Amino acid sequence: MLFDKYRYVVVEGPIGVGKTSLVHRLAQYLGATTLLEKPDENPFLARFYQDPSRYALATQLFFLFQRGNEVRDLAQMDLFRESTVSDYLFEKDQLFASLNLNEEEYALYQQIYRTLQLHAPVPDLVIYLQAAPEILVERVRRRAQPYETGISESYLQRLSQSYSDFFYHYDAAPVLMVNSEHLNFVDGDDDFTLLLKRIEEMRGPREFFSRGS
Repeated sequence: MLFDKYRYVVVEGPIGVGKTSLVHRLAQYLGATTLLEKPDENPFLARFYQDPSRYALATQLFFLFQRGNEVRDLAQMDLFRESTVSDYLFEKDQLFASLNLNEEEYALYQQIYRTLQLHAPVPDLVIYLQAAPEILVERVRRRAQPYETGISESYLQRLSQSYSDFFYHYDAAPVLMVNSEHLNFVDGDDDFTLLLKRIEEMRGPREFFSRGS
């Protein structure tokens, strides 16, 4: 069966790139459970987008504790019996922390992170979705989530670059880098089938997929 060697799959990428939509489709196809970010549960997030310097630390710590609890639950699951597809990689929490916190806040965040001693299972596969910042802006505006109304284009540009830097160095799991600008995995059966084929054919630790590749 396809994905027999991929019991824990993570879909990652910047805000607006389509992570969660692809996770739901993959999970439905595989009969897998989902592990999803819950940004709407973070009471500081909307205020962070309006006033980043004031609310960055509270926003980040809420996500850290929220994801930490989910990671503990995931570590207790039998991943050999049940497939899991997630829309976040736990290590990316550090990405957002380094992007948004000042020096003193980041030092405090690191101290709390080490104290929690969180050890997330390593994914069998990471699907890293990419898109140009202007496309991310368009998609974020189109979906019109209330807590995202304050996101600026400059923030999405910086976030997109941070993701590129992060995955340039990431080597803990195989990574399929996907240019999603001209791919529609939710409404396009052909595109989804192409993605499944590329995953099935993966042989190296890092491969790239775009429309026509």
